[in-house]
Amino acid sequence: MHLSLGFSPCPNDTFIFDALVNNKIDTEGFTFDTQLEDVETLNRWALEARLPITKLSFAVFLKVRDQYELLNSGSALGRGCGPLLIARKDIPAEDIKNLTIAIPGENTTANLLFSIAFPEAKHKKVMLFSEIENAVLNGEVDAGVIIHENRFTYQLKGLVKLMDMGEYWEQTTGSPIPLGGIFIRKDIPAPVRAQIDQLIHKSLQHAYTGYPQLSDYVKSHAQEMDEQVMRQHIDLYVNDFSLDLGVEGRAAVDALMQAAEKR
Repeated sequence: MHLSLGFSPCPNDTFIFDALVNNKIDTEGFTFDTQLEDVETLNRWALEARLPITKLSFAVFLKVRDQYELLNSGSALGRGCGPLLIARKDIPAEDIKNLTIAIPGENTTANLLFSIAFPEAKHKKVMLFSEIENAVLNGEVDAGVIIHENRFTYQLKGLVKLMDMGEYWEQTTGSPIPLGGIFIRKDIPAPVRAQIDQLIHKSLQHAYTGYPQLSDYVKSHAQEMDEQVMRQHIDLYVNDFSLDLGVEGRAAVDALMQAAEKR
């Protein structure tokens, strides 16, 4: 059976899916057409139910839950891994509502978390996540919400953290922060959905057998990153929740969905 599969080119996703899409494990008769795109692109595509299997921001789940089901494996969820609000200099929290803020997509969990923390902030500018640091540096925006590997590079560029959005979430809810998950369309038969879930689990298990060595597949999609940054990225966003969300992970997703509904 041939299926299209979408995920980001970031090291956490390529690390998880490498063995599956490159036949390093027994794929049990499945073959995959991969679409590597920025997560906000995947979010938009999901609104059209374009891909059978796709990585999505948890924030968009409410909009697509009639079409998609969340799998247990492959998620980015944890503690100390949330988006950061950064700027060129310290800015009082009460002034943030008046600033122009760059966000990495309207449907991202990063935007949802920022909106929960600063509900009065209305001046947002949607940008590709990798362009936000420079937009802050050159004054195109007053501040920005950064995700992915930018957590490890903003200080090197002289930028400062105004708030850790994940930390804010953890302190106010007690839950780990759900960032993104792997979703599969509900029109795919249930036994196939379960089989794909197990294959993603096995793919990640295989990836760990060679870690901290990085495969050519991971490195080829993160060409501008130092290998140490790639490992930091994987260590931050890939964990036991990625192998299996479990009860705690599912409860965290439910908590985020409730917060999104209130928004």
